[in-house]
Amino acid sequence: MILGLVTAVAASACYGTGSVLQALGARRSARQEAAAGAVTGHGGPSLSSTAKAAVTWEFILGTVLDFVGFGLGALAARLLPLFLSQTIISANLVITAVLSVRLLGLRLRRAEWLSIGVLCGALVLLAVAAGPEGGHEAARAFHWALLIGSAVLIAGGSLVVRRLGSGGAIVAGLLSGLGFGALGIGVRVLDGVQPFALGALLADPALYAVLVGGLGGMYLHTVALQVGSVNGATAALVVGETVVPGAVGVLWLGDSSRAGLGWLAVLGFLLAVVSAVGVACFGEEGGALQAAAEEEKAPAGRAD
Repeated sequence: MILGLVTAVAASACYGTGSVLQALGARRSARQEAAAGAVTGHGGPSLSSTAKAAVTWEFILGTVLDFVGFGLGALAARLLPLFLSQTIISANLVITAVLSVRLLGLRLRRAEWLSIGVLCGALVLLAVAAGPEGGHEAARAFHWALLIGSAVLIAGGSLVVRRLGSGGAIVAGLLSGLGFGALGIGVRVLDGVQPFALGALLADPALYAVLVGGLGGMYLHTVALQVGSVNGATAALVVGETVVPGAVGVLWLGDSSRAGLGWLAVLGFLLAVVSAVGVACFGEEGGALQAAAEEEKAPAGRAD
């Protein structure tokens, strides 16, 4: 349990720092693309601008931290109940919020800080209530369903977000969270891990669900950072990667709370989700594209 908690907290730190660095990269890329009008007719980023954001040094460093966080989170997902591991990892919202004030110059309102404080309290409740994790076995049909669901989610979600354009930040963040949630579930049920068997691992559809969910989640998170606030996008991601894996762990994988503390686990879980939604709703600052557009207009305004 202790090792799982430590790895989940470390994964949270990596993800939170990575999100802010990726937002910095998205902003720098957006400044370069703003003059070229590299947005879609719906006001969202073009595929080109998203690709260019992904090759800035800040974004690359943030992505490296994401991969480190992925490894740590994968270990935590096998050592802790999913509702606990995913919620602790989702606490990267706190790190993202604090670093966004320092590095992005954002100002958080009292309601946002209150929501973040509630999230911290919810994590304490979950840690107290969590019992041992359930099993790592699931029917092969479950593995295939996870892969198919992940592919449909990422492909369909990408199309929807492109149509929504500048209004799709929260949806993109939520879908990216669901992708990362599928990643966590896939890691939990992977065949060929203990004991290690390469053939069984490569033949497991859950492995490819992990890849689809992880890569697709990263892409959608990048889009969310371009068109929406880093805190709002991350909060929506928190909801997606917490609710579904937590429910799957309890309903199908045997995760449970300590005897007599089920009500505390439910309370902590609900508070974590509500507080994350609060940050998403209360956040007002725009995304990288909007910030770049405002910077483009600023000199003209001063000249007048």
